[in-house]
Amino acid sequence: MPTQSTTIMTYLRKTWAEKFHNGKKPKVVINAKRYADVPAGALLLVPSPDIVDAYIRQIPFGATSNLAQMRKDLAASYHATVCCPVTTGIFIRVIAEKAYEEMLSGMSLERISPFWRIISITDPVAKKLSFGTAFIQQQRAKEGV
Repeated sequence: MPTQSTTIMTYLRKTWAEKFHNGKKPKVVINAKRYADVPAGALLLVPSPDIVDAYIRQIPFGATSNLAQMRKDLAASYHATVCCPVTTGIFIRVIAEKAYEEMLSGMSLERISPFWRIISITDPVAKKLSFGTAFIQQQRAKEGV
């Protein structure tokens, strides 16, 4: 029998769709101090889930990209020096989990975000996905990549 605290925690847990629709907008800030591959003083793009999703959706069938290239492209499109590696990685996972849930609920593959075009099975984020890497491997094989 679940305890009251378990019930409250279950109630408070956000869905992947709620995490995606967080209401935050992309912004460019001056990075105060060095972290990861972001130098101090750099113009840093802090993306939003929707611009990361839009980038993934523009990758054509049978093609792939990677996190590093996406970060470069997004930074350039917002006139920033670099795109935040932390939020970008988080949003890629949110997008993948949300898309997989949408597919399980009956949405067609053509309508979900094709996250397998940006996440390879060797990427660290792939190991964190609740559904594992087999789906990514299947979709990449279907697209010949």
